[in-house]
Amino acid sequence: MTEKMTDPMRDKLALFGLNDKEQNFYLAALQLGSASVTEVATRAGVSRTNGYDLVERLERRGLLAQVGDAAGVRKVVPEDPSVLIRDWERSRLVLNELVPELRSIYNDSRTSKPRTRLYEGREGINRALWETLDCPSKVLLGVLSMHELLETPGQQWMAGFIAERVRRGIELRVVRSRSRETEAIWPSAHEELRKLRYAPADVDLGMTMYVNDDTVTYVSSKEENYAMVIESRELARLNRAFFQSLWLTSTPPGDVAGHPGDDPPGLE
Repeated sequence: MTEKMTDPMRDKLALFGLNDKEQNFYLAALQLGSASVTEVATRAGVSRTNGYDLVERLERRGLLAQVGDAAGVRKVVPEDPSVLIRDWERSRLVLNELVPELRSIYNDSRTSKPRTRLYEGREGINRALWETLDCPSKVLLGVLSMHELLETPGQQWMAGFIAERVRRGIELRVVRSRSRETEAIWPSAHEELRKLRYAPADVDLGMTMYVNDDTVTYVSSKEENYAMVIESRELARLNRAFFQSLWLTSTPPGDVAGHPGDDPPGLE
């Protein structure tokens, strides 16, 4: 029998489409180095007949090969496991070409009417927020209710979200209410691609909203605990106009009174 394979290793091999028998046979072949089908099958705990079938399947995946030795006996030889990386890289290249084509079909199918998705609970909110980073224009407009965001999804999760936004090169223009501030965090910062303004004192922004291209995302407080994503060119255009008006009446940190500033990009 094979040495015990750890659960994390099994889970990872399963992601590449290997079932339990294939995993055991592959590991046995790796451990033996070069052996007959019968020897590998015995070590893997499968029948000789199943062993031949498994060899064929794993050969097609590029994980095993069969070679003849000096006596003309066929031996099973494992390929370098780095073939898994090469396989993944080939798949990634194919997906890089395929996904834009599929998205073009997807976008064409929804141009005539908006699409609305309601996500509930912490996981749903996390998913909706992460989708805002699907932003080809690289410009994200946000109205953030800080007290609510620090409750759900929380500061630690948001730190990862911010890091990913910066990694993707997405600039954030954001308006917040001083009345909803709880900590002195997330200021205007060139290195975090963030420009912050505060809404007038009489404007209480109690929900979070993001506008990314043709999509508007609303995030409620922990009390109602939901996020709503609406893909609509018209609604996004309207909310960008609202955001521009709010931006022009809002003030950078440290300013006492609002003054017209640079228009957020992408508002024309």
